Amino acid sequence: MIPSRIRDLMNEQIKHELESSYIYLSMVAYFHEQNLDGMAHWMRVQAHEETTHAMKFFDHIIDRGGRVELLDLKQLKTTWSSPLEAWKDAYAHEQFITSKIHAIVKAVREEGDYSAEPLMDWFVKEQIEEEKNTDGVVRQIERVGDGKQGLFMMDRELGGRAWPAGSCFDPVSYNTPGT
Repeated sequence: MIPSRIRDLMNEQIKHELESSYIYLSMVAYFHEQNLDGMAHWMRVQAHEETTHAMKFFDHIIDRGGRVELLDLKQLKTTWSSPLEAWKDAYAHEQFITSKIHAIVKAVREEGDYSAEPLMDWFVKEQIEEEKNTDGVVRQIERVGDGKQGLFMMDRELGGRAWPAGSCFDPVSYNTPGT
């Protein structure tokens, strides 16, 4: 059985992960408005990934006999003044998520909840990647500055991010004949 403290923190983390998906979908809309379809694509894949993260916590709670409690989501932000601002917000948001993951890890250790450690180890490593990726784009946009050519080259590169198989966030999955 999952300790109630860990269950509660993981239920809260489900909320944070779903809010992450929601803010990244807002960025998808923003980037499409800016005709930066590659960045929109990257964020759409990211929204899928964040939803998957929520489901990892969801299933962990259920697998350990706990009760999943879906909490109210907040709309964090919907507009940005520039692509750089959006990417800086993405990086800051990933830093926030990292702090929440670290708080769960601390609680898991305090509770001696060894069954949660493999999941939390995965998330600690995942957050290193999440921060690296978003910070990397911020740094590249800062180097490009006001150069539109560089921004569009980055947009094209970010548009190459691969979809996880069968993602419902992939337009191909719901824009096929007969569906």
